[in-house]
Amino acid sequence: MSGSGEIPVPQSRFRASRQVRGALWSWAVPTEQDSPKLAGVSSSGAQLLGLTRGDFWRDPSLAASVWSGNLRLPGSHPWAHCYGGHQFGVWADQLGDGRAISLGQVVTTSPPGLASPPGLAGPPGLWEVQLKGAGRTPYSRFADGYAVRRSSIREYLATEHMSALGVPTSRSLSLVFTDRVVEREEPELGAVVTRLAPSWVRFGSFELPASRGDFALLRRLADYVIHHHFPELAPLIAEREVYIRLLQATIERTAAMVAAWQAVGFCHGVMNTDNMSVLGLTIDYGPYAFLDAYDPDFICNHSDPAGRYAFREQPRVALWNLVRLAGPLSRLVGQDPEEDPTPETLDAVTKALNSFGSEFSRNYAELMRLKLGLSFEHDSDDMATIVQPFLDLLERGHTDYTFAMRALCDVPLLLTRKGAAGGMEQHIDALAARSDCSRRLDKEWRGDIRAFYEDAYGPRLAKQGVIDERSALALGAGMRLANPRHVLRNWVAQDIIDQADDDVAVIDQALELLTTHAFDDDDSVPEHLKDMAERYAGPVPKWGEGLQCSCSS
Repeated sequence: MSGSGEIPVPQSRFRASRQVRGALWSWAVPTEQDSPKLAGVSSSGAQLLGLTRGDFWRDPSLAASVWSGNLRLPGSHPWAHCYGGHQFGVWADQLGDGRAISLGQVVTTSPPGLASPPGLAGPPGLWEVQLKGAGRTPYSRFADGYAVRRSSIREYLATEHMSALGVPTSRSLSLVFTDRVVEREEPELGAVVTRLAPSWVRFGSFELPASRGDFALLRRLADYVIHHHFPELAPLIAEREVYIRLLQATIERTAAMVAAWQAVGFCHGVMNTDNMSVLGLTIDYGPYAFLDAYDPDFICNHSDPAGRYAFREQPRVALWNLVRLAGPLSRLVGQDPEEDPTPETLDAVTKALNSFGSEFSRNYAELMRLKLGLSFEHDSDDMATIVQPFLDLLERGHTDYTFAMRALCDVPLLLTRKGAAGGMEQHIDALAARSDCSRRLDKEWRGDIRAFYEDAYGPRLAKQGVIDERSALALGAGMRLANPRHVLRNWVAQDIIDQADDDVAVIDQALELLTTHAFDDDDSVPEHLKDMAERYAGPVPKWGEGLQCSCSS
C-alpha cells in the first residue's frame, strides 16, 4: 500500500524538523548511506514477507542497498509517523519517527506455521516495513536520524529472540552496517535495522491530536486502526461505544504483553507512551535488559535513576500509560468531542481500566504456572503458596532468574526418584553458585530452598499426580518448553557486539542460538553453536555484572 492508506500525508519531502499539524504521517526520504554491507538476515523475519535468507545473500550488495534505504523499492513512497508522548511521566508534545522511515506495507499469505499468535492484532500477512537509522525526518528535532551498530545489533537480536520466547513483539528482517561515522558519547559506526510490525501506531499517536484539539483527525486515526487492526470491532464502527471496545482490546493486549515480560524476566527500560504499541507489541528496543539476578527493583536504563521503569514497576506504568490513552479515546464517545466526557462514559472507561489488574494477574499466573509445572485444575492458591514464595527465595539469594527457572525443571524428578538426596544437594549447590548470598545467610537459604521443595512444591505436584519418575520426567520435559536456557542478557549482547567488529557472522550465529535453540540443552544444539551455547548459558562474567544502557543510541 502506498503512503498511509486513507489518511492523507503532506507532500513536502524536505527533512527539516518542523511542527506537523492536521496529519499523522509525512513523506520522508532515506539518506544515502556510506558503503552499506549486509550484516544479518532473520530467516523467520524473511518468511513473514514470503522471502528466504537466500534471497538476501544471493546478492548481498543489492540487498544492502535496498535495506539501507539507498535503493528505493518499486512502488514505495516512504513516510515517517507523527505522534506525541509522555516521557518519564512528562508531556513532551510532538515527537514522531525521528530516525525511522517506513517503506510501505506488505500484504502476504502467511506461510505455514507463521500465523499470528494470540494477541497479535491485524491480518497475519500485513506488515509495515520500516528502516531504523535511515536519516533525518521532519520529526528528528535536534538529532541526526542515524543509529549506531551496537544499538542496531541489540534490537535486531532482541525482537526475534522475544518472538521465539513467545512474547508479543515487533520483528526484525535485516541488519545493514554502514561506514557512516555517527557522533554519540564518542564516534561510532552506523547501521540500519529493518523492522516489521502490523502497525507502528502508539499510544502517543492518539495523544498528540487530542492535545491539539484536532478531534476529527483523532477519530480518523481510531477508525483506521479499528478497520485495519481490530477487524472484529469494525461492524460496530457506527456505535460510539466502539472506542471503549478499542480501549478494552488494547488493555487486554497490553496486559498480556507485560505479563510475558515479567514471566521471562524482561525489563523494557523506557516505557514512555510514545514507545507503547496500541496493538500490545513490544516495540522500540532501547536500554532493555533481561534479569541476571532476580531483583524486582532492577533498573536497566542508567538514564532512569529514580527507577520509574524498574522491573517491578512495569505493570503499574503500563496502566498509567493506558490512562493516558483512555483520555483521547473517551473524547470520541460523546456527541461533541469538545465537551468533557459524560459520567456514563467515564464509568465505562474506568471499568475498562480497572480490568487491567485482573487481566495482567490472570496472564501472569498462567505463564508462571507453566514455568513451575503447575496444572490449572489445582490453581486456586498457587501464586500465593508456590510461585511467590519461590520468587522470594530467589530475591533473597540474588539468584540468577533464568538459571533458577531452568534448573527447576529437574526438581520434579529429584523429588520422586528414590535415593536422590545427592542429586538434590548438587542442584542446591548449583543454585547457590549462581546466587550472591552472604556467607551468613547461605546455610539458612539452602535449608529454606530445600524445605520449599520438600514441604510445598513436592506436595503440590503430588496433588496433580506427579508421584513417580515417569510422571516427573514428563512434567520436567514440559517445563523446559516454558523456561528458556538462553536469554539475551546484556553481557551476551555486548559480547556479540564486540565480536562483530571482526566477524559479522557471529550475529546470525547468535540469532540462531537465541531463536531456534533458545530452549535446547547442549546436546540438542548443533555443533557449530555448542561453544557459544555453553558460554552464554554460563555464569555472568565479572565484567558483565550490572550492565546498564542509556537511551542514547
